[in-house]
Amino acid sequence: MSRRRTGVGKAPSLPFLEPVDAHPRERAVAHMAASLLLEYPTQELRDRHALLRDATGILSDPVAAAFARYLDAADALDLDAQQAHYVETFDLRRRCALYLTYYAAGDTRRRGMALVTFVEAYRACGWVPRDDELPDHLPTVLELSSRDPGPVADTLLGSHRAGIELLRSALHHVRTPYAHVLDAVCLTLPAVDEATAARFAELVSSGPPSETVGLSAPLLPFPTVRSEVPA
Repeated sequence: MSRRRTGVGKAPSLPFLEPVDAHPRERAVAHMAASLLLEYPTQELRDRHALLRDATGILSDPVAAAFARYLDAADALDLDAQQAHYVETFDLRRRCALYLTYYAAGDTRRRGMALVTFVEAYRACGWVPRDDELPDHLPTVLELSSRDPGPVADTLLGSHRAGIELLRSALHHVRTPYAHVLDAVCLTLPAVDEATAARFAELVSSGPPSETVGLSAPLLPFPTVRSEVPA
């Protein structure tokens, strides 16, 4: 069963997903699989699809089905087409950004401090943040959740749940198979509470915050558009 959202204006109205009763090990597998599948597609990653299909196929039925839907769609594309689709989906659409602080802080000065919070959270777990991605990159947070489950990862995901739900809604709206990966993630997270639902409705209505005074240029939700794939 699922619960309908209310007050979301003209935006797509998806139901929030009811969480599955997943064992911590199942959640770890799901989050690692999602972390990998939300990365920029390479041949190496595609070569691991069969392994990922096997690993996720034994998860709870709704989670396994969500991963299978994504993998079926991805396997039907060649690598060039999948890479182009990834860039079009995540690098060229603000509401499909994989960077969680963008949904909470938008194009404002507050985003810099929010990014520092992610760095400090990784260091508290003994992690060294990646130097080739911003620290709020969703695949990185999901990897942390898989490898070091506990309050730090739970807090990062929970405090940015409204943004994750907006991303999921946006991916379904543009009819990309990546929406199924977000479904799998959200199925393994706690039920959406009233405060998160209200924040989600605000994001749908108004979008992430922004400011122009004192900023020489807007802060993109993503650092660059990958140059090796035509946009």
